Amino acid sequence: MRDFLHKLINRQHLSRDEARAAFEAIMSGEASDAQIAGLLVGLATKGVCLDELIGAAGVMREKVVPIEVALYEPVLDTCGTGG
Repeated sequence: MRDFLHKLINRQHLSRDEARAAFEAIMSGEASDAQIAGLLVGLATKGVCLDELIGAAGVMREKVVPIEVALYEPVLDTCGTGG
């Protein structure tokens, strides 16, 4: 994680594999709160590139837990992106 944070501090993009590794550490619970904050602030400050987005999204998609809902009942998603 340290190498990833160093790159972001220097306004360098992470490769798809680096972004994937960083988000795997986050999603698996290996990253500390400070590391997570540093990574997210670094990405937000630098601006996210396509490879970073694809790497992060790939990890999150792998961690998805599907749920089954009855199609005859209304469903409301209470989680949003804030947008």
